[in-house]
Amino acid sequence: MAGTGAWSFKTRQGRIGQASKAAMVALLVSTAWVSVPERAYAQTFVFQSVSVQGNERIETATILTYAGIARGQSVSAGQVNQAAQRIRDSGLFESVTVEPQGSTLVITVVEFPTINRISFEGNRRIDDEDLEPIVESTPRRVFSPTQAEQDAARITEAYAQQGRIAARVTPRIIRRSENRVDLVFEIFEGDVVEIERIGFVGNQEYSDRRLRRALETKQAGIFRRLIRSDTFIADRIEFDKQVLSDFYASRGYVDFRINSVNAELAEERDGYFVNFNVIEGQQFRFGEVVVTSDLPEVDTDLFQEALRVRPGVVYSPVVVENSIARLERLAIQEGLDFIRVEPRITRDDRNLELDVELLVTRGPRIFVERIDIEGNTSTLDRVIRRQFRIVEGDPFNPREIRESAERIRALGFFSRADVNAREGSSPQQVVVDVDVEEQPTGSLGFGGTYSTDGGFGVNVTFREDNFLGRGQKLSFGVTTGDSQQNYQFGFVEPSFLGRDVAFGLNLSYIESSRNEFTYDTAVGTFQPSFTFPVSENGRLQLRYTAAYAEISNVNDDLGDIIFNEAQQGGRYSSSVGYTYSYDTRNTGLNPNAGVLLEFGQDFAGLGGDVSYIRTTARAVAQTKVLNEEVTLRASIEGGALNFTNGQSTVNDRFLLGSSQLRGFEFGGIGPREINPSNRAGKSTNDALGGNFYAVARFEAEFPLGLPEEYGITGGLFYDAGSVWGTNGGANIVGEDFNLRHVVGASIFWETPIGPLRFNFSEAVSKRSFDRERNFELTIRTEF
Repeated sequence: MAGTGAWSFKTRQGRIGQASKAAMVALLVSTAWVSVPERAYAQTFVFQSVSVQGNERIETATILTYAGIARGQSVSAGQVNQAAQRIRDSGLFESVTVEPQGSTLVITVVEFPTINRISFEGNRRIDDEDLEPIVESTPRRVFSPTQAEQDAARITEAYAQQGRIAARVTPRIIRRSENRVDLVFEIFEGDVVEIERIGFVGNQEYSDRRLRRALETKQAGIFRRLIRSDTFIADRIEFDKQVLSDFYASRGYVDFRINSVNAELAEERDGYFVNFNVIEGQQFRFGEVVVTSDLPEVDTDLFQEALRVRPGVVYSPVVVENSIARLERLAIQEGLDFIRVEPRITRDDRNLELDVELLVTRGPRIFVERIDIEGNTSTLDRVIRRQFRIVEGDPFNPREIRESAERIRALGFFSRADVNAREGSSPQQVVVDVDVEEQPTGSLGFGGTYSTDGGFGVNVTFREDNFLGRGQKLSFGVTTGDSQQNYQFGFVEPSFLGRDVAFGLNLSYIESSRNEFTYDTAVGTFQPSFTFPVSENGRLQLRYTAAYAEISNVNDDLGDIIFNEAQQGGRYSSSVGYTYSYDTRNTGLNPNAGVLLEFGQDFAGLGGDVSYIRTTARAVAQTKVLNEEVTLRASIEGGALNFTNGQSTVNDRFLLGSSQLRGFEFGGIGPREINPSNRAGKSTNDALGGNFYAVARFEAEFPLGLPEEYGITGGLFYDAGSVWGTNGGANIVGEDFNLRHVVGASIFWETPIGPLRFNFSEAVSKRSFDRERNFELTIRTEF
């Protein structure tokens, strides 16, 4: 070994005797002063051999590779230290010692043990099955303290996502034989840190209560242990910032911004106080909205007529986007390719208006080369592809790609769906990449129901929204109650023969034995249907219905009319029908208002025992007023049953329940047979139902001033309705049209077990034979 002295390099265990070290230092110092008075020389070593000791699993050649010192190579003391550090940085060894011994470099290592098993202790809120995917340490692999600490940090973050920021995770090892260890993560979960209060500073137009309703994060309520949206999660706060910005933007506040969000931890460290500091700005409305074009082949008058937005409407970016999409679809219909619609906004601060110019121009000539789909393990490619309105070879439209991505997410089949476009084989072509991550789409539900009409009941349902990965919906349902048993089967193919046509099949069987009646009914239905769009907001359903109905278990208290209907036995009906619906509740210009219109008819007589025309219509509207603090709802519906062959029975006629007209029992209004002495000499009072009905309902829901976290609001309602018209007969009352008027108050209570509604009503106009119900409670839940 060349050099003037011998040095020892050890990471943990290497030591040199103090006397020897002192002698070496003295020798070096004296040599330096005597031999080299003006210059110091670095120490160098030349090793004729390298010896590796202590390794069992790691190959010697691997360790020598990390060391990087070859036999006969001249190295300095610093290079020897660097060799030791490289071996140490490999993460394979618990300790490393590098020690020159004569002409031999001795490398002594102690390998990290192998992980025998991984376990978790102290976890109750998160199961082992959910923690295991988080941990990257793996049994039968080398234990790494660094990796174990990283795993502990990931577990801690998982608890923080649940609002348990006080959670602590400590990795421990238990030594086993054959250099093995058990890795144990000791978990202290801590308590949930809730959000005690969400406040806003700077809001003038909308109250704190209204803004809190828009956020995903909620204040801690009275059901703290059952609700998880009141825990503090930083990522959710970030999401809420975007939600709040979108809320104001859709209402015309284009200058809205959030200056800051302050989250202060309470002194007891058991709750947060979150404050949003906002600047609302002023509300803008649409000014002049015009369509222009720099292309001679574009008929701007045609495009102008296609716009739905008019001046004076509250400005919303969503309305602009919808208008652009509508014009681009029109361009495709007119045979114009590569058309882009560019919005140009001009502010009029004096009148608080935004003038919008929609320029129809030519975009770049880019085509879709292909659509690549990844991540779908069970969902078929065609289910995702049919959400695109373009195919390979079509002109590329970025807006259409964004809308396709939204449609894919709206399916509910995927927890994540990313759609991106990249350059293809040439600059004139793009490849659309779809990367999805699937999530469970089936559910098995056990529920409880209660209403004052039907009493208590048990509900068991199975639902699969992506049956066999084909995007089909399959459902089974069984509901049993005190007075009704309901069995349902449903199937929907949303893209029949690859087109925008939904095929549905519904089977049902309902047995009813209500306490109000002295007989039982049974109705079975077979109904296939086709539903397809006829306009942007309109859909048309065509259906065939085969039904069987009978009246059974009659007794002496039953009136003569229904008794005679029961003697006819079961009756079959065969009908074709349609329903047209127009719905703007999710697509209208006003985010707080919408309408639903429905009109349908069924024509029976294609076989079966009866021939009739049944007509029904419904109109529903909702809006929010007083800075969106009060919700107003209104609905009008009616129906007519016209028999052209035979006569209607109680199973065919309309019987109203509390869901249609509050303040009365099921069948509590309308024609009745009141007979002091029937065929058995007993008095009867039977609801017959009517061939016609009409109902109007008006309702207002508003806050009661209680803390919002209670989830309690109030309401007032007014209902008016009538049922009339039968086949005629003796002892019938109430056959004529006579409106009943009901007023009442409601209490709405959002609870973890479901929405509760308490109705207190009073009929201010009624008939003497009507049957009232002044109070009702409805609840429905799944668990």
